[in-house]
Amino acid sequence: MKAQNEQRTGLLYGFAAYGMWGLVPLFWPLLKPAEALEILAHRMVWSLVVVVVLLCAMRRWGWIRELLRQPRKLALTTLAATVITVNWGVYIWAVNAGHVVEASLGYFINPLVSIGIGVLLLGERLRPAQWAAVGIAITAVVVLAIGYGRLPWISLVLAFSFGTYGLIKKKINLGGVESLAAETAVQFLPALGYLLWLSTRDELAFGHEGAGHATLLAATGLVTALPLVCFGAAAIRVPLSTLGLLQYLAPLFQFALGVLYFHEAMPPERWAGFALVWAALALLTWDALRTARRTRARSAVASGTPAGSTRTPAREPA
Repeated sequence: MKAQNEQRTGLLYGFAAYGMWGLVPLFWPLLKPAEALEILAHRMVWSLVVVVVLLCAMRRWGWIRELLRQPRKLALTTLAATVITVNWGVYIWAVNAGHVVEASLGYFINPLVSIGIGVLLLGERLRPAQWAAVGIAITAVVVLAIGYGRLPWISLVLAFSFGTYGLIKKKINLGGVESLAAETAVQFLPALGYLLWLSTRDELAFGHEGAGHATLLAATGLVTALPLVCFGAAAIRVPLSTLGLLQYLAPLFQFALGVLYFHEAMPPERWAGFALVWAALALLTWDALRTARRTRARSAVASGTPAGSTRTPAREPA
């Protein structure tokens, strides 16, 4: 019963995390007339403030000394901060420029990009179904490029930057809150410097659009940190296979907002491209679930216990 309650709680945390990530396109337009770069800088500054408060509450500081003693990890943290800066900046700009649907596509194809990174950089071998999914995804990008009249560069930048970010975080191997603290610490001074520079040019929106607008800009820290905290709480309570399915909620919500709320155009060729992406993801998910079941069955036979009698524990994300 306790395990079931824990899993139920984990699912609620997972829905909360991916729900917040999925609904975030509703938040960024509220920050206008601030430009995307100013919003990005505020996100960096206020995220550090929020995670420092969280770390004070959790009394987790030992990791800082360990990180400072490892130059390689420090360099990777700086690289991760740079890559996620690109991801955040492009996403904020895309939403406020009316490209929510194209931005959602980036997170739909991100799992496929991660597979490609695994093959090219880590020497991983793909199963036939995974190769088929990658082939369908490439076809989808071609169809969408024809539909847009250009490569869907917003989607590709978001997918490849986030895929690269995930690869770097695996090598750093820090917890979610700790890694966000380290990355925003790297971002903090350049971001604060940019905001001060805008202020000297009298181009800073913060403080010039009323207290409500300033509060919303400061809330970018909470918007960044809260989903991550919920994700961390979910990751230790539910299987990774469940989290893998939940991850599609965020781009699905974003896509729905783009079409139904922001009324972005969806001509037939765009629907065709998205349909191919969803087909590739469905194939990928089916293959992952089938492989997981086979692995559990083999483990059960090897240990002499009935298959399905135990639940594979979820690992905390790197």
